[in-house]
Amino acid sequence: MTAERTVPSPAGQPRDLGLSPLRVLPPRTRRAGAPLPARRPAARPASGLPLLAADGTAALLGSLALPGAPDRPLLAAPLVAVTLLLRPRGLPPVPAGVLDELPSVCGRIAVAWLALAALVAAYAPHRALSAGSLLLGFTVQAAAGCAGRGAVHWRRRAALRNRPRAALVVGPAGVAQRVAAAVLRHPRCGVRPVGVVTGGPFGSFPLDGPGTGATALPVLGTEEEVRRAVVQNGVREVLVVHPSVRARQAPLLRTLAASGCAVWEVDPRSPSPAGCDQIAGFSRRRLEAGAQRPGGTPGKRALDVVVSGVLLLAVSPLLLACAVVLRVSDGPGVVFRQVRVGQHGRTFTLLKFRTHRPVSEHESATRWSVADERRMPWFCRFLRRTSLDELLQLWNVFRGDMSLVGPRPERPYFVTRFSETYPGYAARHRMPAGITGLAQIHGLRGDTSIEDRARFDNAYIDNWSLWQDVCILLRTAVTLVRPTGS
Repeated sequence: MTAERTVPSPAGQPRDLGLSPLRVLPPRTRRAGAPLPARRPAARPASGLPLLAADGTAALLGSLALPGAPDRPLLAAPLVAVTLLLRPRGLPPVPAGVLDELPSVCGRIAVAWLALAALVAAYAPHRALSAGSLLLGFTVQAAAGCAGRGAVHWRRRAALRNRPRAALVVGPAGVAQRVAAAVLRHPRCGVRPVGVVTGGPFGSFPLDGPGTGATALPVLGTEEEVRRAVVQNGVREVLVVHPSVRARQAPLLRTLAASGCAVWEVDPRSPSPAGCDQIAGFSRRRLEAGAQRPGGTPGKRALDVVVSGVLLLAVSPLLLACAVVLRVSDGPGVVFRQVRVGQHGRTFTLLKFRTHRPVSEHESATRWSVADERRMPWFCRFLRRTSLDELLQLWNVFRGDMSLVGPRPERPYFVTRFSETYPGYAARHRMPAGITGLAQIHGLRGDTSIEDRARFDNAYIDNWSLWQDVCILLRTAVTLVRPTGS
């Protein structure tokens, strides 16, 4: 069933915006609660090549406008190179205007010409550029650059108006409807809200006073309605409009981000600070929501390979000594192998020194902890207290099954139980499993809160950086001086 929607005008009368309404069709099957589409290709970002071509062409025209000797056009190559090196990286979500960019464009061009003049004066003083030549070249390049960039921005704005990106607004109904109506009144934003998410199984919000009952856009209150709205309307943007949304709706935001949506936090209460990205006059900032974190970046993998390889070589005599003592004191079967769940739910075989002998495979897969097992031999207790039993996992890291830093892997039996009980636990598997992690350096090892572990693990993933990995490794090395057991 398709319902036409209108947005109230400032005078209070319904106003038809001429936009396609939200489609939330009933499901064809009885697969209620099916997940949002995973691994949907992310929205294709706007290309920066047109602006690159505009800046390069402007620099070329500026160099060709120089009067004088025929070899002056040879200055084009260094001028173009310096100009392109000084240009900002990336594109703003909303195209800027020529007047908005005029100070920065002119500033970059002035720096480029001064650099060129200094280069020529240093290596060819007899061909030094005069003040008149510099002024003429600067003027031509500035005029051409502003004209070219203005044309590119005009085309982007036209494309956004003609093909706006469908969006969901997440938050209390009154605030969300107010923000959605404001965005709809400004089609130049290139965003078209098609529905409001106020609660459901992902969490709910308290009523927020007058305006809560507004019906400008459909209110989606269940997971199934959100899923069908995303699929049927091609939703690519999510606007979060309440401070509590990030905590209350964290599973939903991660799921939407995983389906290819860009998640933004919009502040409808305070004026936009200078230089802040805006939408319809509201300040906004991009939220990663944990779905696009670089869990398999080359830098992280390079760190894993180098550090694990060096450590394997350095501690190989210690590993051999532990294996010999364990074999002599407790019999054969030095290495303990167990199936664990890693990134994206893939299983792998984790290696440890054996510190206890399970009664059966079932006990090994379903018994939570044996840390208080008093019958454990003295050397096995020593291995557990010092975490030396974990050293064999360096081989898992070197092979690529794990990472040095990441959420601790768990057995499939407990992954299933914890995913059903603790919100956000399943989201830990966005990142490769690790030997240590943010939860471990905060004391969450052994028989500690699973909910706290999941929260710390997701916080680590949402704010991942290579430097954070280095800091966690250093803090782990410090904690090993004060072993508390695992």
